[in-house]
Amino acid sequence: MTDLTPVTAPTGWNDAPVGVFDSGLGGLSVLRAVRAQLPDEAVIYAADSRYAPYGERDDDFIVDRTLAIGEWLVAQGVKALVVACNTATAQSIEQVRARLPIPLIGVEPGVKPASLQSATRVAGVLATQVTLRSGRFQSLLDRHAADCHFLLQPGHGLVQAVERCDIDSPELRALLEGYLQPMLDAGADTLVLGCTHYPFLDATIRSIVGDRLTLIDTSVAIARQLERVLDERGLRARPGRAADALMPRFCSTSDGAHLRQLAATLLHLDAPVEQVTIPSRRTLALEDSAAA
Repeated sequence: MTDLTPVTAPTGWNDAPVGVFDSGLGGLSVLRAVRAQLPDEAVIYAADSRYAPYGERDDDFIVDRTLAIGEWLVAQGVKALVVACNTATAQSIEQVRARLPIPLIGVEPGVKPASLQSATRVAGVLATQVTLRSGRFQSLLDRHAADCHFLLQPGHGLVQAVERCDIDSPELRALLEGYLQPMLDAGADTLVLGCTHYPFLDATIRSIVGDRLTLIDTSVAIARQLERVLDERGLRARPGRAADALMPRFCSTSDGAHLRQLAATLLHLDAPVEQVTIPSRRTLALEDSAAA
């Protein structure tokens, strides 16, 4: 899940923040787990909401944006980076890891725990199309699927729904029913939430499937992996810092209104959101094209 090459921590880095990056708001599910697992760590959360969702972008765009935001977070002084986006991890983490001077922790769909847990040996995976088509995901299936049959379902429209803070509308429910009913009909007893946006749809999913599907959300495992990496690198924060020093710093490439709303609703954090500009090769080209 991360590169464990030994690194000597610079003096004073223990109290530096951890960076958490997502294409939009889904990484808040990872932020929630990180704050629960590592309450002494300060966090900078960066949402690239202006260009979300990444699941509809080409591979070069995803690498370009992930690298640009990673470099921006390094400039903000983060000591480690969680790429809290399955799509960005699948398409870019190896290239970005080679370019950044800090440890990176990626996310990946919970195929392994689903294969270990499923009693019927049929499991569903709900993820973006980019994640499902990636070589990294196919390798994950090859390593862990064994005798478990995985039903792969692109979650078209789900990221957009969460980005606009729609987590329980009738339209969203109908969309989810269309994705989940075929899995139930095929005998699935486990569902992998293969995008960090999807845990925020947990209540609506459960209202549809009841106890027929066990949901696999890997955000807790990601937080534990971050804890291991910080310990191995000697980067854990000192305990006992003031609460105001531990309030996450929220940054967004859009106006941040939905980020603030979702953080307040789902994480009970009422914090300002900084609107930031993070240029990259592909977005500069887009702007030049639009201006022409």
